[in-house]
Amino acid sequence: MKLIIASDIHGSAYWAERLMSVIDHERPDHVVLLGDLLYHGPRNDLPRDYAPKRVIALLNELALSGRLVAVRGNCEAEVDQMVLDFPCMADSATLIDPQGRTLFCTHGHVFGAGMHNSVDRVPCLPQGS
Repeated sequence: MKLIIASDIHGSAYWAERLMSVIDHERPDHVVLLGDLLYHGPRNDLPRDYAPKRVIALLNELALSGRLVAVRGNCEAEVDQMVLDFPCMADSATLIDPQGRTLFCTHGHVFGAGMHNSVDRVPCLPQGS
């Protein structure tokens, strides 16, 4: 199973277009987006070529392929789900690869290490996952 995993586009049309180019070239089975898709957040500077509406159009077109899996990052808000044509507000998602391994996908702000995160919430996964 071939995956492309991307995170933290933060509304950058430049990086979203680069991602689409890689997807076209690599032709993955799934594209996994690990959050922070449209908004740059209050702590971050505006990213290169900040154009969330262009990013929305690119990601919604990608969603038509049926290969897209997305989770929310710490910068997602309800309004993001209102403009995106695919689910993006779950804290995590799982994929099962052809060998039966579970791939646990998350942004890291809920399940990652750090003072605001909880590694205790990471689910038990089958051996080899």
